[in-house]
Amino acid sequence: MENETVSKNFIEQIIEKDLSEGYCETVHTRFPPEPNGYLHIGHAKSILLNYGLAKKYGGKFNLRFDDTNPTKEKNEFVESIKEDVKWLGVDWGDTIFFASDYFDKMYEAAVELIKKGKAYVSDLNADQIREYRGTLTEPGKEDPYSKRTVEENLALFEGMKNGEFEDGSKVLRARIDMKSSNINMRDPIIYRVARMNHHNTGDKWCIYPMYDFAHPIEDAIEGITHSICTLEFEDHRPLYDWVVTELGYKKDENDTPKQIEFAKLYLTNVVTGKRYIKKLVEDGIVDGWDDPRLVSIAALRRRGFTPESIQRFIELCGISKANSSADYAMLEYCIREDLKMKKPRMMAVLNPIKVVIDNYEEGKVEYLPVVNNMENEGLGSREVPFTRELYIDRDDFMENPPKKYFRMYPGNEVRLMNAYFVKCESIEKDENGEIKVIHCTYDPESKGGNSPDGRKVKGTIQWVSAEYGKKVQVRLYENIVNEELGVYNEDGSLNVNPNSLTVLESVVEPALVDAKPYDSFQFVRQGYFCVDAKDSKEGQPVFNRIVSLKSSFKLPK
Repeated sequence: MENETVSKNFIEQIIEKDLSEGYCETVHTRFPPEPNGYLHIGHAKSILLNYGLAKKYGGKFNLRFDDTNPTKEKNEFVESIKEDVKWLGVDWGDTIFFASDYFDKMYEAAVELIKKGKAYVSDLNADQIREYRGTLTEPGKEDPYSKRTVEENLALFEGMKNGEFEDGSKVLRARIDMKSSNINMRDPIIYRVARMNHHNTGDKWCIYPMYDFAHPIEDAIEGITHSICTLEFEDHRPLYDWVVTELGYKKDENDTPKQIEFAKLYLTNVVTGKRYIKKLVEDGIVDGWDDPRLVSIAALRRRGFTPESIQRFIELCGISKANSSADYAMLEYCIREDLKMKKPRMMAVLNPIKVVIDNYEEGKVEYLPVVNNMENEGLGSREVPFTRELYIDRDDFMENPPKKYFRMYPGNEVRLMNAYFVKCESIEKDENGEIKVIHCTYDPESKGGNSPDGRKVKGTIQWVSAEYGKKVQVRLYENIVNEELGVYNEDGSLNVNPNSLTVLESVVEPALVDAKPYDSFQFVRQGYFCVDAKDSKEGQPVFNRIVSLKSSFKLPK
């Protein structure tokens, strides 16, 4: 048997080289979200990548909250992130890490840099620092406060810590190179004065480290070997290396921790930016960060997506250094593929109209056997009540149909799925001319939907007993932004799709009454639906359509 060639992405190649050459003995990765919002589908790629690498190479994985900016951070976001990461199948062990756990060590690290002459306190304000920094084509200018002595800087930095200075009046800068071609290396700010209550440390600190200073220290303290992040941090890598090297965490360029960048996951025609989602939430356009029209992980879970479908989607997207966009249809393909063999196929009438079978005995009820999933016998079967009065979908009837219309219309015979042949005899209309009742007759010999004499019936429609069916709310979703007109308007506002949510009063077969939150089903000919976890009540499920049955996406060969 020939050896099978397994393709490895570029990060796996780097890791395997590091292991073989002894730069690390155990792979140690982390997922470091800032708790300032809910995670979205793009974060799922980073979560599954970091966890997957640790698992593949028998290493370790940390879930760490980069909580260095308390103005935007909340415990609500911490808890939501933990729930999302766990739902995706990630096991972070017994410990959750927080950047704020290391604030004392970060302060000591800053003092060490001051003592080495590698950091100084500046009185320049934000606009002045920006001016002195220069541009992409012009070098920066020396900070006039960079000549302060070590003793002055130590005293001033301690004063910053002790609350002796107003917010924004002083910063601590790393002394690197104001003429560097990389703007991030032009004496970056590593600490600022900010009196903010922190969700984890309360009012202990009135100075906070900047992300670019804190993050490499966190990685080093935790023993992270491969700090995997997205491409926008590529220009920050020299600063990452500078911090871990100056503080003695990294001995040479081949030592770990090392930062590796990969391309973000972009999804067509969806909103992922936290500030835009926040605006949708605050403006009441959506009912929260978990609104099923969004692609936050919480929203996808609430809508009915499964961890397996997300994992498959990320796998199909792949890992690369080149930015690209994935089609939302591919995500829909993944959930269809995941559910089609797992879920029972139930009858639901989304837009009901009443049918009366005039020659069926009044008060009679039959329980007809129905296979739960024709492609998976292991899901068994159920019995569905059939009565004289039924509901069918309004879209399955036309009074004046076009040619090749095979569903119900006056004089035509159709098959009621798993039941009988019925023929439309007449209709009743209300005072506005709207059809309110369809009168039919049935063929008692066609039980099970089979022809007793070989006659052909082309149309087959689903139905629900009017007596035993359950009235429920069903929600149909479209993308929150208008695909044809683009994601944003000319003024930069979101181009919200007015048809992104359609609420229907529908009827489903009685077996669905006791469905629990997150239970999902295929509604025959309609798509896959999930019980909403937020608005459903016991005995009153609300159904979200996860995805329709039709797809334009084809898996690349």
